[in-house]
Amino acid sequence: MVKLSTFTLCAVLLTTACGLRAQLAPKNDWDVKFTNGIAAQVEDKIITLEELRKEVTPLIPQIRMNSRTRFEFDKNIAVVTREILQNLVDRILIIRDFYDKGAHIPDTYLQKEFDDYVTKEFNGDRSAFLEFLRYQGKSEMDFRDSLKEDIIVSYMRMQSLPSQTAVSPRKIEEYYQKNKSRYFEEEGVNLSMIMLVPIAGENPDLLQQTADEIMQKLAAGEDFAELAKTYSQDDQRDDGGDWGWISRADLIPELADQAFALDEGNYSQPIVVGDYIYILQVKEKRSAGIKELEKVRGEIEQEITAQLARQAQQRWIERLRKNAYIKYFLKEAGGMKSSPGTMQMQLGANETES
Repeated sequence: MVKLSTFTLCAVLLTTACGLRAQLAPKNDWDVKFTNGIAAQVEDKIITLEELRKEVTPLIPQIRMNSRTRFEFDKNIAVVTREILQNLVDRILIIRDFYDKGAHIPDTYLQKEFDDYVTKEFNGDRSAFLEFLRYQGKSEMDFRDSLKEDIIVSYMRMQSLPSQTAVSPRKIEEYYQKNKSRYFEEEGVNLSMIMLVPIAGENPDLLQQTADEIMQKLAAGEDFAELAKTYSQDDQRDDGGDWGWISRADLIPELADQAFALDEGNYSQPIVVGDYIYILQVKEKRSAGIKELEKVRGEIEQEITAQLARQAQQRWIERLRKNAYIKYFLKEAGGMKSSPGTMQMQLGANETES
């Protein structure tokens, strides 16, 4: 008997997944029978390899796409498996903490969440919802239990957040000074555009006549945004041709050269690019450089608040882990420690191959 290699373990977890493309692994590498072993134990609850496999399998296509070699795929699978197993462990701990605090979810609230889900995801079609559950191999009770746990986890995570307190100006200033490079912005223009697109088979002269008509109306003082709503044929037409702040790299050279040469408030002459005609207006311009503190104060305050929230949640989760009996059996969780006082996780006897 030998311990499963990392790659073989992936096969065990992913028996329902497609084989890795030929250049990553031979087909036979995936012909390993899946056994319903134990991945981890949390107090009196067990997380099985089957549960873990169900969570990992949907992620395989993306992992495969992002892996250039079998070794890289192996490594990425190990990382994802470890993270998912830890999330499953934490989920059990959070739910246990909820009930230890004597909390409960009213049945009326749970029913409302259930009804809202069916309405939003299946347009209220209960038969379609039940068919979806059959396809997933779940009962309605399974779904309700899972929904209840999701609500509990979300609620407990919110409860772990620190109360909203104002971030001091000193902290904002310190954060700004340490992270100035993050607030560099390239040279840009606040741009509006009218784009004229030819109709198939239309005489190109007609498009030029339309452009000339627009230029006459602009010269007469008509509003650029209103003319864009009438004439433009791009995605921003309903917004008066407003494309917001754009850097030079966002535009093709023919348009970038014209836009960045304009003064604030001015508009260009018609610019012909292929079969299209563009008329540009620059509302504002900015030079390249670090944004001033006042422009990013709100952004920094939000970032600091988010950091404090993440730190508070991490301390809470670590406290739950420290005070619980957790034992990992899955070799792929090698970077994680069993607690309290249990051995480094090892592969269980029924997770081996001969």
